[in-house]
Amino acid sequence: MLICYPSLVLLAFLSRGYGSATATPPRGVAQVSRSPATPPSSTPGSDPREGGRGLAEMELIQQIGVPASKIIYTNPCKQITQIKYAAKHGIRLLSFDNEMELAKVARSHPSARMVLCIATDDSHSLSRLSMEFGASLKSCRHLLENAKRSHVEVVGVSFHIGSGCPDPQAYAQPIADARLVFEMGTELGHRMHILDLGGGFPGFEGAKVRFEEIASVINSALDLYFPEGCGVDILAELGRYYVTSAFTLAVNVIAKKEVLLDQPSREEENGVVSKSIAYHLEEGVYGIFNSVLFDNACPTPILQKKPSTEQLLLHSSSLWGPVLDGWDCVAEGLWLPQLHVGDWLVFENMGAYTVGMGSLLGGTQACRITYAMSRVAWEALRGQLLPTEQDEDIEGVCKPLSCGWEITDTLCVGPVFTPASIM
Repeated sequence: MLICYPSLVLLAFLSRGYGSATATPPRGVAQVSRSPATPPSSTPGSDPREGGRGLAEMELIQQIGVPASKIIYTNPCKQITQIKYAAKHGIRLLSFDNEMELAKVARSHPSARMVLCIATDDSHSLSRLSMEFGASLKSCRHLLENAKRSHVEVVGVSFHIGSGCPDPQAYAQPIADARLVFEMGTELGHRMHILDLGGGFPGFEGAKVRFEEIASVINSALDLYFPEGCGVDILAELGRYYVTSAFTLAVNVIAKKEVLLDQPSREEENGVVSKSIAYHLEEGVYGIFNSVLFDNACPTPILQKKPSTEQLLLHSSSLWGPVLDGWDCVAEGLWLPQLHVGDWLVFENMGAYTVGMGSLLGGTQACRITYAMSRVAWEALRGQLLPTEQDEDIEGVCKPLSCGWEITDTLCVGPVFTPASIM
């Protein structure tokens, strides 16, 4: 079960989404929210633009009321059906990074306005994208010339430094490269006015690099290469930043067994053998814990209840998903007190690329999302969320739960399990 704290997302939006009053955001950034971070219907709609990477995402984004003029289709590897859908529904802003993509768009969506995706040095990032996507600087002029010959308008440049980059200085060089591509495009007659800084920005306290550090580097580079008043719209994909810390996962232990750390020889069979406890959870790496595979994440559980005296002894432990194969390992090398089937483990910062990337592999059900808000957060937000005349009828909108507040589209639901340690 994912527990969402709308207050964390709403507070971010109410303060322009930059974490704290003292944070210095990238200058002039318009927010692009990639829908795979969480299901779009689960996250408050962002302000200027939405980034969809597939037909289903484009459909859903339009269903929640985002106008076509504010959608950018950022996937540089598109199906013809997706391009035709964009053309039919007035979505004109698309990205590309090679001749084939350009040719597909020229045939199926000639009125599109293209954003050229360039490669970056993302060698230090946990999730690297430039190994597969992004045009090299050497190929950019050729692609821009090709677009001109095909009568396709190129209006900007995008890049993505990858997720989990520990070096904020890594953002400076792509911005400098984008300036060169802007000059190439302008020289060839393209009306260049969009710069997309990509995403992967950290969204929780304790990350290796703070958002403010990244913003400072970006602002310095923008001042140098895209100064204020130059007529360029700056976009960024802040989905991960917004939702990472807004979701906490509460997951159930569904099975456990003792396993041998090493297979003993015949001589050792009567001796002491090192053992570990393997716990199987209702979620695994083919679903909500996919970051273990894609981002080399190391999920660390929080115990939902304090261990009893006999449980104070720690045991070598590992956590596994429900799919019975050798890859569905959530975490190993842990030292945990004795757990039992039915116990709950809590994992914080589970908002980014979890539900939206889920799988039903192994017959598991889709994860249930519960919305909760602490009383302190509700008091801080209700004045901005509700008209003054509704303040006296708060109970009609939400009612107290055991540990917080439940907000729904209609009336409130009954109390739900919400571990006190995460409120």
